[in-house]
Amino acid sequence: MSTLPQRLGAWGSRLGRAVRRLDERRAAAAASAAQDDYGDRTAAATAGAVPGPADDQDAPPAAADHVPAPPAYAPAVAAKPEPSAAVPWGLRVAAEASWRLLVLAGTLWVLMRVISAVQLVVLAFVAALLITALLQPTVGRLRRAGLPRGVATALTFITGFVIMGLVGWFVAWQVMENIDTLAKRVQDGIDELQAWLLRSPFHVTEEQISDIANSLRDAIGSNTEELTSAGLEGVTVILEGLSGILLAMFSTLFLLYDGRRIWEWVLKLVPSAARPGVAGAGPRAWRTLTAYVRGTVLVALIDAIFIGLGLYVLDVPMAVPLAVFIFLFAFIPLVGAVVSGALAVIVALVTQGVFTALMALIVVLAVQQIEGHVLQPFILGRAVRVHPLAVVLSVAAGSLVAGIGGAVVAVPLVAVTNTVVGYLRTYAREQALRTAVVPQPVGRINAPGTATGAPVEQAPAAASSATAQPDAGA
Repeated sequence: MSTLPQRLGAWGSRLGRAVRRLDERRAAAAASAAQDDYGDRTAAATAGAVPGPADDQDAPPAAADHVPAPPAYAPAVAAKPEPSAAVPWGLRVAAEASWRLLVLAGTLWVLMRVISAVQLVVLAFVAALLITALLQPTVGRLRRAGLPRGVATALTFITGFVIMGLVGWFVAWQVMENIDTLAKRVQDGIDELQAWLLRSPFHVTEEQISDIANSLRDAIGSNTEELTSAGLEGVTVILEGLSGILLAMFSTLFLLYDGRRIWEWVLKLVPSAARPGVAGAGPRAWRTLTAYVRGTVLVALIDAIFIGLGLYVLDVPMAVPLAVFIFLFAFIPLVGAVVSGALAVIVALVTQGVFTALMALIVVLAVQQIEGHVLQPFILGRAVRVHPLAVVLSVAAGSLVAGIGGAVVAVPLVAVTNTVVGYLRTYAREQALRTAVVPQPVGRINAPGTATGAPVEQAPAAASSATAQPDAGA
């Protein structure tokens, strides 16, 4: 009995030590959980999300709330690229070029609409420019001879338009004088054609020919209203033509008298950075236009004289009016020569027969070949030389936009544009050479105060006459 209390005391002390150890372990676990919760709060505060007091009270730290970090072998999530970077480079270039082309196309469409709305004014002014280019050298000669500017302009203007009016009156007079003879010969030619058809191997009968003639008469009789409206439209066209002629005359007078001041006023509308280039390109464009008009007039005159002489020798009626038509149609490159030559051959065919028409065709082709291979290169020269494909395309486009007037204006416009673009390209290249800098060679002895190898401005190349001094305008 004496050892029982000792044993109970030993067991109690052991139980107390076990309880203390258990409490220590619980305290250590609580401290570890509190440390983990403090780390999570620090990370949240760094990210900008700091929990409030309510979170501290409602969510006491616990070891079960700890989320471990992802393992190192977990795959990384790739960031999505920018949408513009996802588009291929070629597609982006095509899109950039496309919207710029659309802007240019819209601008050209608006410009064409404006030109169509004032087509008469534009054509009249362009005709005045062409006539001024033809008459302006005469004004210059008269002024150099000592005449005042107003007197020289008045004499040139009156003489030029009187000559053009006389040419128009002569053509109308010749046509009115020979219209009866031509109608009779055309009727004879139709009778000969009818007789030839009856004798031809095509087995055409008189009844078929009569049916064709009756159908033509019926068509003319049933379309009387259309013909009347066409006649009224013809009167409108005549009135518009007279208005255009008057406008062209007034424009020519002012361009001859005050062309230089008009050009200087136009230069003021150009931005100052581009003004030197435009000031140099304008006179060269004017010289190109003058050379084109004068050369075309000379070539057309030679064609009209020689083809008219050939038709006169072949006894083709209205040889002189046909020669004048050849002169006028020569201002439409390529197309005008074909149309006027075909007209002369047709008149020779219906009036003189197949042999005369064949000889007229030979004369027309011979003169046109000499013109194309000898006269135009010699008279017009390289200043206004345009590729035949550009001539055909420009004439076609001009005729579609503004009819015959557009076809006449198309080629000189292309020639002037070619001259202006070539000059501006050369001017930009020379300006780039003037402003370029090159380093000095290493080891070069420099003047006192100059660092070795310092960049110096390149000496400009010898200035050509194209950029030395801008020429005078029209």
